[in-house]
Amino acid sequence: MKVKSILVSQPEPQTENSPYFDLAKKYKLKVDFIPFIHVAGVDVAEVRKQKINLANHSAVILTSRNAVDHYFRIAEEMRFTVPNDMKYFCTSEAIAYYLQKYVVYRKRKIYFGQSKFQDLIPLFKKHKNEKYLLPTSDILKPQVPEALEESGVEYTRAVLYNTVSSDLSHLSDVKYDILVFFSPSGIKSLFENFPDFEQGNTRIAGFGNTTLKAIEEAGLTVNIQAPSPKLPSMTMALEHYIKEEAKK
Repeated sequence: MKVKSILVSQPEPQTENSPYFDLAKKYKLKVDFIPFIHVAGVDVAEVRKQKINLANHSAVILTSRNAVDHYFRIAEEMRFTVPNDMKYFCTSEAIAYYLQKYVVYRKRKIYFGQSKFQDLIPLFKKHKNEKYLLPTSDILKPQVPEALEESGVEYTRAVLYNTVSSDLSHLSDVKYDILVFFSPSGIKSLFENFPDFEQGNTRIAGFGNTTLKAIEEAGLTVNIQAPSPKLPSMTMALEHYIKEEAKK
Protein backbone atom coordinates (compact mmCIF):
# COMPACT_ATOMS: atom_id res chain seq x y z
CA MET A 1 0.00 0.00 0.00
CA LYS A 2 1.32 3.40 -1.01
CA VAL A 3 2.37 5.70 1.84
CA LYS A 4 0.90 9.21 1.88
CA SER A 5 0.93 10.23 5.56
CA ILE A 6 3.25 9.72 8.55
CA LEU A 7 2.78 10.70 12.19
CA VAL A 8 6.04 11.02 14.14
CA SER A 9 5.43 10.86 17.90
CA GLN A 10 8.11 13.46 18.68
CA PRO A 11 8.39 17.26 18.57
CA GLU A 12 9.03 18.82 15.18
CA PRO A 13 12.76 19.15 14.42
CA GLN A 14 14.07 22.68 14.99
CA THR A 15 16.52 22.45 12.11
CA GLU A 16 15.42 23.16 8.54
CA ASN A 17 17.59 20.40 7.07
CA SER A 18 15.98 17.52 8.97
CA PRO A 19 15.88 14.30 6.92
CA TYR A 20 12.14 14.09 7.72
CA PHE A 21 11.53 17.26 5.70
CA ASP A 22 13.63 15.84 2.85
CA LEU A 23 11.57 12.65 2.96
CA ALA A 24 8.28 14.59 2.87
CA LYS A 25 9.42 16.67 -0.10
CA LYS A 26 10.91 13.78 -2.07
CA TYR A 27 7.85 11.50 -1.78
CA LYS A 28 5.12 14.20 -1.46
CA LEU A 29 4.15 12.99 2.01
CA LYS A 30 2.15 14.60 4.78
CA VAL A 31 4.46 14.30 7.83
CA ASP A 32 3.07 15.51 11.18
CA PHE A 33 5.05 15.78 14.42
CA ILE A 34 3.08 15.38 17.64
CA PRO A 35 4.89 14.52 20.90
CA PHE A 36 3.08 11.63 22.60
CA ILE A 37 5.09 12.11 25.80
CA HIS A 38 6.65 15.00 27.68
CA VAL A 39 8.78 15.57 30.73
CA ALA A 40 7.39 17.03 33.97
CA GLY A 41 9.77 18.11 36.73
CA VAL A 42 9.25 16.81 40.27
CA ASP A 43 9.07 19.38 43.06
CA VAL A 44 11.54 19.97 45.89
CA ALA A 45 9.33 18.17 48.44
CA GLU A 46 9.47 15.02 46.29
CA VAL A 47 13.26 15.29 46.01
CA ARG A 48 13.55 15.65 49.80
CA LYS A 49 11.42 12.50 50.22
CA GLN A 50 14.12 10.68 48.27
CA LYS A 51 16.59 11.91 50.95
CA ILE A 52 18.71 13.63 48.31
CA ASN A 53 21.31 16.11 49.57
CA LEU A 54 22.99 17.77 46.58
CA ALA A 55 25.88 18.95 48.77
CA ASN A 56 26.93 15.35 49.47
CA HIS A 57 28.09 14.79 45.88
CA SER A 58 31.31 15.75 44.14
CA ALA A 59 30.27 14.65 40.64
CA VAL A 60 27.12 14.53 38.50
CA ILE A 61 26.33 11.97 35.78
CA LEU A 62 24.27 13.49 32.96
CA THR A 63 22.58 11.23 30.41
CA SER A 64 20.37 13.78 28.61
CA ARG A 65 19.59 17.46 28.23
CA ASN A 66 16.57 16.92 30.47
CA ALA A 67 18.90 15.64 33.20
CA VAL A 68 21.02 18.81 32.84
CA ASP A 69 18.00 21.13 32.96
CA HIS A 70 16.38 19.47 35.96
CA TYR A 71 19.61 19.15 37.97
CA PHE A 72 20.19 22.91 37.75
CA ARG A 73 16.47 23.65 38.27
CA ILE A 74 16.38 21.64 41.49
CA ALA A 75 19.69 23.14 42.62
CA GLU A 76 18.20 26.62 42.22
CA GLU A 77 14.91 25.70 43.92
CA MET A 78 16.82 24.15 46.85
CA ARG A 79 19.05 27.26 46.99
CA PHE A 80 22.09 25.07 46.44
CA THR A 81 25.04 26.83 44.81
CA VAL A 82 26.72 24.29 42.55
CA PRO A 83 30.45 24.45 43.44
CA ASN A 84 32.94 25.45 40.75
CA ASP A 85 34.91 22.23 41.29
CA MET A 86 31.89 19.97 40.61
CA LYS A 87 32.80 17.28 38.06
CA TYR A 88 30.39 16.45 35.22
CA PHE A 89 30.32 13.09 33.44
CA CYS A 90 28.20 13.20 30.26
CA THR A 91 27.23 10.33 27.96
CA SER A 92 27.98 12.39 24.83
CA GLU A 93 29.83 15.49 23.70
CA ALA A 94 26.51 17.13 22.74
CA ILE A 95 25.28 16.87 26.35
CA ALA A 96 28.63 18.18 27.59
CA TYR A 97 28.31 21.24 25.33
CA TYR A 98 24.73 21.75 26.50
CA LEU A 99 26.16 22.41 29.98
CA GLN A 100 27.27 25.82 28.65
CA LYS A 101 23.70 26.94 29.28
CA TYR A 102 24.53 26.82 33.01
CA VAL A 103 28.31 26.85 33.53
CA VAL A 104 31.43 28.39 31.97
CA TYR A 105 32.48 25.32 30.00
CA ARG A 106 36.25 25.86 29.77
CA LYS A 107 36.57 26.46 33.52
CA ARG A 108 34.84 23.25 34.58
CA LYS A 109 35.87 19.61 34.91
CA ILE A 110 33.75 17.99 32.21
CA TYR A 111 34.19 14.44 30.87
CA PHE A 112 32.17 12.70 28.17
CA GLY A 113 31.80 9.39 26.34
CA GLN A 114 31.02 8.61 22.70
CA SER A 115 27.27 8.06 23.12
CA LYS A 116 26.68 4.86 25.13
CA PHE A 117 26.58 4.90 28.91
CA GLN A 118 29.11 2.02 28.96
CA ASP A 119 31.67 4.42 27.40
CA LEU A 120 31.88 6.13 30.79
CA ILE A 121 33.03 3.02 32.71
CA PRO A 122 36.80 3.69 32.19
CA LEU A 123 36.25 7.28 33.38
CA PHE A 124 34.36 6.11 36.49
CA LYS A 125 37.16 3.67 37.32
CA LYS A 126 39.72 6.47 36.92
CA HIS A 127 37.66 8.72 39.25
CA LYS A 128 36.45 6.02 41.62
CA ASN A 129 36.64 8.14 44.79
CA GLU A 130 33.99 10.63 43.67
CA LYS A 131 30.49 10.59 45.15
CA TYR A 132 28.24 10.60 42.11
CA LEU A 133 24.71 11.93 41.69
CA LEU A 134 22.65 10.43 38.86
CA PRO A 135 19.70 12.71 37.93
CA THR A 136 17.12 10.68 35.98
CA SER A 137 13.47 10.43 35.02
CA ASP A 138 11.23 7.81 36.59
CA ILE A 139 12.21 5.54 33.68
CA LEU A 140 15.82 4.34 33.65
CA LYS A 141 17.45 1.92 31.22
CA PRO A 142 18.82 -1.11 33.13
CA GLN A 143 22.22 -0.68 31.42
CA VAL A 144 22.83 2.45 33.51
CA PRO A 145 22.81 0.91 37.02
CA GLU A 146 24.52 -2.20 35.60
CA ALA A 147 27.42 -0.10 34.29
CA LEU A 148 27.68 1.79 37.58
CA GLU A 149 27.74 -1.46 39.57
CA GLU A 150 30.47 -2.75 37.26
CA SER A 151 32.47 0.43 37.86
CA GLY A 152 32.21 -0.06 41.62
CA VAL A 153 31.59 3.64 42.29
CA GLU A 154 29.42 5.19 44.99
CA TYR A 155 26.35 6.84 43.46
CA THR A 156 22.86 8.05 44.33
CA ARG A 157 19.99 8.06 41.85
CA ALA A 158 17.77 11.15 42.04
CA VAL A 159 14.45 11.07 40.16
CA LEU A 160 14.13 14.75 39.19
CA TYR A 161 11.56 14.47 36.38
CA ASN A 162 8.88 12.10 35.12
CA THR A 163 8.05 10.92 31.63
CA VAL A 164 4.29 11.39 31.23
CA SER A 165 1.75 10.85 28.46
CA SER A 166 0.73 14.00 26.61
CA ASP A 167 -2.92 14.99 26.23
CA LEU A 168 -3.74 14.23 22.59
CA SER A 169 -7.42 15.23 22.76
CA HIS A 170 -6.81 17.75 19.94
CA LEU A 171 -6.31 14.76 17.62
CA SER A 172 -9.62 13.46 16.34
CA ASP A 173 -7.98 10.15 15.44
CA VAL A 174 -4.63 8.65 14.50
CA LYS A 175 -5.51 7.56 10.98
CA TYR A 176 -2.12 7.80 9.31
CA ASP A 177 -0.44 5.35 6.96
CA ILE A 178 2.54 5.10 9.34
CA LEU A 179 2.88 5.83 13.06
CA VAL A 180 6.46 6.23 14.30
CA PHE A 181 7.45 5.44 17.91
CA PHE A 182 10.74 5.86 19.79
CA SER A 183 9.97 4.54 23.28
CA PRO A 184 7.62 2.25 25.22
CA SER A 185 6.17 5.42 26.81
CA GLY A 186 4.94 6.50 23.37
CA ILE A 187 3.00 3.24 22.97
CA LYS A 188 1.56 3.65 26.47
CA SER A 189 0.43 7.17 25.56
CA LEU A 190 -1.22 5.92 22.34
CA PHE A 191 -3.52 3.59 24.28
CA GLU A 192 -4.12 6.06 27.12
CA ASN A 193 -5.33 8.61 24.58
CA PHE A 194 -6.98 6.15 22.16
CA PRO A 195 -8.04 3.08 24.21
CA ASP A 196 -9.96 1.65 21.25
CA PHE A 197 -7.08 2.01 18.80
CA GLU A 198 -6.95 -0.75 16.19
CA GLN A 199 -4.05 -1.02 13.80
CA GLY A 200 -6.03 -1.93 10.70
CA ASN A 201 -4.03 -0.81 7.64
CA THR A 202 -1.77 1.49 9.68
CA ARG A 203 1.89 0.54 9.57
CA ILE A 204 3.86 0.84 12.82
CA ALA A 205 7.52 1.91 12.91
CA GLY A 206 9.61 1.40 16.04
CA PHE A 207 13.10 2.56 17.03
CA GLY A 208 15.13 0.43 19.44
CA ASN A 209 14.59 -3.00 20.97
CA THR A 210 12.59 -1.85 24.00
CA THR A 211 10.18 0.05 21.73
CA LEU A 212 9.76 -2.93 19.39
CA LYS A 213 9.04 -5.17 22.37
CA ALA A 214 6.42 -2.71 23.72
CA ILE A 215 4.71 -2.55 20.30
CA GLU A 216 4.41 -6.33 20.14
CA GLU A 217 3.29 -6.61 23.78
CA ALA A 218 0.50 -4.12 22.97
CA GLY A 219 -0.76 -6.58 20.35
CA LEU A 220 0.41 -4.51 17.39
CA THR A 221 2.47 -5.56 14.37
CA VAL A 222 5.87 -3.98 13.77
CA ASN A 223 6.20 -3.14 10.05
CA ILE A 224 9.33 -0.96 10.12
CA GLN A 225 12.31 -1.43 12.42
CA ALA A 226 15.34 0.72 13.16
CA PRO A 227 18.21 0.85 13.74
CA SER A 228 19.84 -1.93 11.72
CA PRO A 229 23.30 -2.23 10.17
CA LYS A 230 21.97 -1.23 6.74
CA LEU A 231 19.39 1.28 8.01
CA PRO A 232 20.87 3.02 11.09
CA SER A 233 18.29 5.83 11.26
CA MET A 234 14.49 5.92 11.35
CA THR A 235 14.28 8.12 8.24
CA MET A 236 16.42 5.62 6.29
CA ALA A 237 14.17 2.76 7.43
CA LEU A 238 11.06 4.75 6.44
CA GLU A 239 12.47 5.59 3.02
CA HIS A 240 13.42 1.96 2.38
CA TYR A 241 9.86 0.86 3.28
CA ILE A 242 8.25 3.57 1.11
CA LYS A 243 10.38 2.53 -1.88
CA GLU A 244 9.52 -1.16 -1.43
CA GLU A 245 5.79 -0.41 -1.13
CA ALA A 246 5.88 1.73 -4.28
CA LYS A 247 7.11 -1.29 -6.25
CA LYS A 248 4.01 -3.35 -5.38
